[in-house]
Amino acid sequence: MEDKGEKEEDAKGNEKEKDEEIKKEYAELKERHIRLIAEFDNYKKSVMKDIANAKELGTMELMKQLLGILDEFDLMLIAVAKAEDREMAKGLELLYANFVDTLKKFGLEEVDTQGKADPYKHEVALCMESNEDEGKIIEVIKKGYTMNGKLIRPSTVIVSKGEENKKGNEN
Repeated sequence: MEDKGEKEEDAKGNEKEKDEEIKKEYAELKERHIRLIAEFDNYKKSVMKDIANAKELGTMELMKQLLGILDEFDLMLIAVAKAEDREMAKGLELLYANFVDTLKKFGLEEVDTQGKADPYKHEVALCMESNEDEGKIIEVIKKGYTMNGKLIRPSTVIVSKGEENKKGNEN
């Protein structure tokens, strides 16, 4: 009878060991599954971010190409202002306004050219003597633009180098 008792105890011991192994394997698989879910979630987020960046870069490239057309529109408006046909001039002004509004919807904004020149936003083409303070923008040669806060073209400007008389009086 002792053999039966020992066999039963061995069988129970083996079952417990198997149960423990199964539980351990289950815990490992569960942990692995949770990690795979997290990795996949991170992958999805990364892909979505890459898609958004590619979309933004594509839009930015398109905007850069459209800036030439925008410059030509500005020149056209100057010429049209002198034209005798006011209805045509008004129509072209409305077309320009619609074009600019559409570009603004995609995040395009003009670089501010009020005040002193900022080397991060303005490209100084010329320094001229004037009554204005040194470094103040006195004329915009070419408008600059940002898209969603990122500079896509700096403004080309003429800045004041101050009055020559002031410099002469100081010495």
